[in-house]
Amino acid sequence: MYPGVHASTHPGKPAVIAARTGESLSYAELEERSVRLANLLRDAGLRPGDHLALLSDNDPRCLEVYWAAMRSGLYLTAVNSHLTTDETAYVVQDCGATVLIVSETLADLAAALVPRTPGVKLRLAYGHSDARGHADRPTPPDGYASYEKALAGASPVAPARQPRGADMLYSSGTTGRPKGIQPALSGEDITEGPAIFTAIFAPLYGFDTSTVYLSPAPLYHAAPLRFCGVITATGGTAVLMDSFDAEECLALIERYGVTHGQWVPTMFVRMLKLPEKTRQRYDLTSLRVAIHAAAPCPTEVKHRMLEWWGPVLHEYYSSTEGNGLTVITPQEWLRKPGSVGRSGLLGDLRVCDEEGAVLPPGTTGTVYFARDEPPFAYHNDPEHTAEARHPEHPNWTTTGDIGHVDEDGYLFLTDRKAFTIISGGVNIYPQEIENCLALHPRVADVAVVGVHDAEMGESVRAVVRPEPDSVPGPELERELLAYVRERMAHHKVPRAVEFTDTLPRTPTGKLAKGALRERLNRAALEAEREAARKAAPEAEEAV
Repeated sequence: MYPGVHASTHPGKPAVIAARTGESLSYAELEERSVRLANLLRDAGLRPGDHLALLSDNDPRCLEVYWAAMRSGLYLTAVNSHLTTDETAYVVQDCGATVLIVSETLADLAAALVPRTPGVKLRLAYGHSDARGHADRPTPPDGYASYEKALAGASPVAPARQPRGADMLYSSGTTGRPKGIQPALSGEDITEGPAIFTAIFAPLYGFDTSTVYLSPAPLYHAAPLRFCGVITATGGTAVLMDSFDAEECLALIERYGVTHGQWVPTMFVRMLKLPEKTRQRYDLTSLRVAIHAAAPCPTEVKHRMLEWWGPVLHEYYSSTEGNGLTVITPQEWLRKPGSVGRSGLLGDLRVCDEEGAVLPPGTTGTVYFARDEPPFAYHNDPEHTAEARHPEHPNWTTTGDIGHVDEDGYLFLTDRKAFTIISGGVNIYPQEIENCLALHPRVADVAVVGVHDAEMGESVRAVVRPEPDSVPGPELERELLAYVRERMAHHKVPRAVEFTDTLPRTPTGKLAKGALRERLNRAALEAEREAARKAAPEAEEAV
């Protein structure tokens, strides 16, 4: 399945719609323009296994670039548009891209990349007005040619051979520098059948030509990009939001008759915090499947969403690496609250201890998925590739999550191994504390990290972004700590709460804790050194 199949049966149907502007891309346009781009890339010298980078906002043309790569045997790297210039240049260079396509909404960043990305041989830029021929067509940034002019000069005839490509996306970098995740290319032709992602998720969630899919997250992330690929492979319509807004999301469901969509738990929390009148204002009855993933969902949040939206919430657990998958229906989840489901569709679950021994049900350990062959490698990083593999079974891979399975094979996640706090020799899992605080009426967002502690090794610290009508300070800190103390064991209660205006959270909802933890640890170490300096003269005086 690919857009050409649907271009022949319903050419005028919208394949992609930009929610903010209403701009749409029909199946006929998506097919022709992706073919033209594929031919342009081949004429530029790209061959199967080569790399193409995309730097864009949520523009319908992202799907043109996606399908051009998918029908050319290329690796597509969609780059996070919120990275700094140096971070962006690192990804473009590291992935080995020889072609860079950018949106002119990012013109300053695009121009700054030219001297920093010498490996790029062809640079193209598109503007929001280009594809529709508006008179105020912008000039491409220095160093870039017009995407539209380049496509106009390329052949619209699909090549006889269209080997399937793949995305090569970069990890969110929540625990360090992002790593490119490189899957093996299948070698099959795009006309021979669906890609594995489509083959799994289309029947699982009922994606077909009647689907209207709302995508509120950036297409440079794995799930939004891949699911929009599935939608356009199966003949549905993908509606792209520029960025998530709680009320706008509800309005779009009503306006477009959205049948499917994908969210992350922080989005659920923001929608639940809308006034009741606002939440009831919109007709959501078209919604058949509401998918959520990317981060653990607090059980109270999911219960409240099920009460509001009904039994349409379907959850899966996977990763950008795509090394495995668990799924759970709303009916199963009500029997197993807190679980992220069972495996079997893509790899089989194994929970192992530090030495790699498989653990019995109910015992917490590292989550592995067993496959017939290793599904990915980290690009240019054999060390991290080796770390992701089981010490005795190279076809078992992990992304560092920890959890346990119950006696029925349902997985319950605890946290990421890298985020575990060890205080006084006891493991404390930040996600559990974050879930506790997330629905406090005065908390807009929260992160919990381990901070250096001379006595305990690490101590628990909460960093909270208060709701706008809440006053940060000692009184709110005492209220929040008491709230946690009433609900959790006392050793899990944060030693302190720090208030902030913003938290480092990716657009898919993951907390980028690395930089936050590093900052807090630096402050803790400096405070310890300062206390030692003050204590030294006092000790001398006492002598």
